[in-house]
Amino acid sequence: MILVDTALARRQSEGRPIRVAVVGAGFQGAAIVRQIMTATPGMTVVAVANRNLAPARAAYTDIGIDPLVTEGHHAIERAIAAGQPVATEDALGVALADGIDVLVEVTGSVEYGANIVLAAIDAGKHVVQMNAELDGTIGPILKARADAAGVIYSFSDGDQPGVQMNLVRFVRGLGVTPVLCGNIKGLHDPYRDPTTQRAFAEKWGQKPAMVASFADGTKISYEQAIVANGTGFTVARRGMLGPDFSGGDPTAPLVPLEDTVPAFREALDRHLGGGGPGLVDYVVGARPGPGVFVLGTHDDPRQQHFLNLYKLGTGPYYCFSTPYHLCHFEVPTSIARAALFGDAVLAPLGAPKVGVIALAKKDLVPGDIISEFGGYEAYGVAEQSEIIAASGLLPLGLALGCTLVRPVAKDSALTFADVSIPSGRTIDRLYAEQDALFARSLKAA
Repeated sequence: MILVDTALARRQSEGRPIRVAVVGAGFQGAAIVRQIMTATPGMTVVAVANRNLAPARAAYTDIGIDPLVTEGHHAIERAIAAGQPVATEDALGVALADGIDVLVEVTGSVEYGANIVLAAIDAGKHVVQMNAELDGTIGPILKARADAAGVIYSFSDGDQPGVQMNLVRFVRGLGVTPVLCGNIKGLHDPYRDPTTQRAFAEKWGQKPAMVASFADGTKISYEQAIVANGTGFTVARRGMLGPDFSGGDPTAPLVPLEDTVPAFREALDRHLGGGGPGLVDYVVGARPGPGVFVLGTHDDPRQQHFLNLYKLGTGPYYCFSTPYHLCHFEVPTSIARAALFGDAVLAPLGAPKVGVIALAKKDLVPGDIISEFGGYEAYGVAEQSEIIAASGLLPLGLALGCTLVRPVAKDSALTFADVSIPSGRTIDRLYAEQDALFARSLKAA
């Protein structure tokens, strides 16, 4: 990003690089380390933590760096002060250690990730988040905790939510009013699971359950919930509209994105006409993908004339798009925005607007355990937060590890009463704290 690159070059010339710790050295985490250490002047990764040591070490050794293996926040601090990169299983020690400006959380775990993010915030570190499932469950309370600590809490650029928010800010800067933030998918089948997605996952070196969470709609539900919470937008209905132009065939020819806009018009007309906020949604089978888009309006007839002249059509909904998201390539910009400019790419505005609830992927019976995102038991859909609160619906981020205590039919929404929740979890405590902090706002909605 222009401005950020200049600022980073200055930090490089001054010998004061931004000091980054990465927690989670899997597919994305290791790629972030590579991007920073090989292509980002003015920034360095001083520590990599992973629950299993080997990936943390490999994140460094794969790019020719021999890290020090150690644990304990004092030992980690000493290594950082001596200029020695650290590989460790001690993520909490990294979160607490001095000598780190920004912690990047890439674990994909809600419970483990919640503990690390909370510790980093309490230790005065900025946090850049790539864990959509965590942010979509308790992002508002983590943002409130970060505000109280005087640090930045931000979702990352490069992932689709951050790219959408960049586009929202660009559109607003033109004087256009954003009314819908959209994501572009190639496939949506809520019954995909780790077995159906195994071959694709193995081809690309990813985990089958994670790939299944993309296909079954869980990931996009979290991504759009995050955008809703950062813009004040909502969903038109449970699960969003999600018009599918592929006919259910992921190999079908893609339609131009502009041709999909009419599919949202009725809902936007009705929603905005009733005084509602903007919407978050997605489309299946459009190009360019996997990009993002924003629909916006303009009240000035003269400016409408110019938008038409510049090939955006006659309105009333003008379509702006970004044709790609480059994941780890763009993460360093997010880190620099937080550390150098106090600017979050995307963060909750306050009370949650949209959450992700658990729906049964099959008929569930007592004793079934909800294992993982993209697993065999449940998939996630976006729902308005006030409905979640009023109906006692079970957020998918809290459902993992829970045991069914009564039957739930396929495609039915789970409630708190349907499950037994493991005791002593940080994620449940923070969700309750979030509920208590924003209870009045949710009732008013």
